Amino acid sequence: MQKLNFPTYSFRFKSSENKISIFDSIRKKFVILQPEEWVRQHCIQYLIHVKQYPKSLINVEKELVVNTLKKRYDIVVYNSDGSIHLIVECKSPAITINQSTFDQIAQYNLVLNANYLMVTNGLNHYYCQMDFDNECYNFLKDIPDYNQ
Repeated sequence: MQKLNFPTYSFRFKSSENKISIFDSIRKKFVILQPEEWVRQHCIQYLIHVKQYPKSLINVEKELVVNTLKKRYDIVVYNSDGSIHLIVECKSPAITINQSTFDQIAQYNLVLNANYLMVTNGLNHYYCQMDFDNECYNFLKDIPDYNQ
């Protein structure tokens, strides 16, 4: 798989029926290794090891309903009170992040009300903080560490 703009992490892999799977430490199962999954797994490790978010507050690939449509978010990080701190949208490295990517995560946030948004294709990372009063998001250099 392609080298990403994240620190190097160790992953567990297995091969079955000519498909390679990677172990997801949040879902506690092997998932088929696709380019987007490669980005998602790096991002999870980044949140845990660099940003110090507890595994117990991270949720991966769950369904939500946006305007009667069923969607799936990539990663959500909760606050200890159960509110949502961060939503992460992961794309394959081959996908260019553009306005429609931000529109997608903004739609998810209409339902989830996270304080922070992160969009990544593994090569480029974008971070935003929500400004609910002015109904917009402000770009940041990084998301805060867990204990901030």
